[in-house]
Formats: sequence, C-alpha cells, structure tokens
Amino acid sequence: MKEKERKLTEAELKRKAEFEKLTEELAKEGYQPNHITIGVFAANILAIVAALPFIVLLVVAFCAFGHTLEVGRFTFLIAYGAFLLLIVVHELIHGITWACFAKDGWKSISFGFIKEYLTPYCTCNQPMRKYQMILGSMMPTIVLGFIPGIVAVMIGSTELLFIAILMIIGGGGDLLVTFKLLAYKRNGKDVLFIDHPYELGTAVFEKPFAK
Repeated sequence: MKEKERKLTEAELKRKAEFEKLTEELAKEGYQPNHITIGVFAANILAIVAALPFIVLLVVAFCAFGHTLEVGRFTFLIAYGAFLLLIVVHELIHGITWACFAKDGWKSISFGFIKEYLTPYCTCNQPMRKYQMILGSMMPTIVLGFIPGIVAVMIGSTELLFIAILMIIGGGGDLLVTFKLLAYKRNGKDVLFIDHPYELGTAVFEKPFAK
C-alpha cells in the first residue's frame, strides 16, 4: 500500500527548494541522483523489525550473565520517562556528528518535528562521504542504545536495559537507512551522499564510470 504523501512544512519546503537547486548544480558537474528513502509510517513499523535482533541479543546476554529481569510498574515508568527525554538528545547527537563533517558545520544542520507521526528529526544539507553519513546516522543509537545496553548487561540493571531497548527501537529507522547504505553498490567514480531534506533516507549523487 502506497504511503499517503504528507504536507510539507514551511521549513521543509525551503529545504526542498535548496535541495533542488543543489541537484541542478551537481547535474551540471555530471552527477546523477538516486534516492534511498523510507516512508515515515513504514519506518515506524519496520523499526521494531530492524531493532529486534539487537534487543534479543541484549536480553539473552543479560540472562546469560545471571541477572534477573525485574519488571515492575516503575521499571516501565522510568524507562519511558527517560526515553521521552532522550529522543531530543538522539536528534542532537545526529546534528553534532554530521556538523563535524559538514563544510559549513552547525549552520548546515536543521531540526524539526513531523506532527502527523509524532516524529522529531535532524537533517544536514551538506554532501558527505558514505562512512560519514553512516556514522552520523548510527551515532545516537550507539551512544544511547548499544553502549547503555552493554553497561546494563554488565551491572544487571533492568531499568537501564529497558531504556537501551527503547532507544534501539527509536533508532530503528536509522538502522534501516544504514542497512540500505551498506548494501548500496556504487555505480560511479565519485559518489556524494546528502541527507534527504524532508524524507527519511539519503540522496546519492554519482558521476558514472566512463564507458
């Protein structure tokens, strides 16, 4: 089923216009575009699927270390409360990481919120290399999900484990995009990756190999 096209905000329309201008400039230099995107609704559903193997691994490791999952009402309240706060931190980490690679630094970073899906986002308008795009995409899940998950396994904290699980699920969309980027096979001699200005994913620009 095709996802219904959502109405773009004023900020997104501005970024779209800037992106189209950049696309035209890169086309003059011989770059051809290819979009790697995922619909926001589909990403919210598939995020759990992408995160599930990592969640299972953490829970199995937690139990294997001899810890007991002490699940109570306050465990969920603490984990969910922390999750709501860390969502903001998640997007901030995206911005900080990409700003380190972007030519214009922090000026190239934009934040927003898609109210139809209750989804905050961060985007960067500067071209990057593949590893830079992947690192910026994955850093929040690494810092807020994987590392706390490992710490939770080591110290036996159920609350921290649940926070880590929620943050890994929250980074499921980033995992999906990263999987797509890792699977992407270049078709050109020079490849640039640009975070899509209003969709979840990346725009790839390539100069084709000489025939």
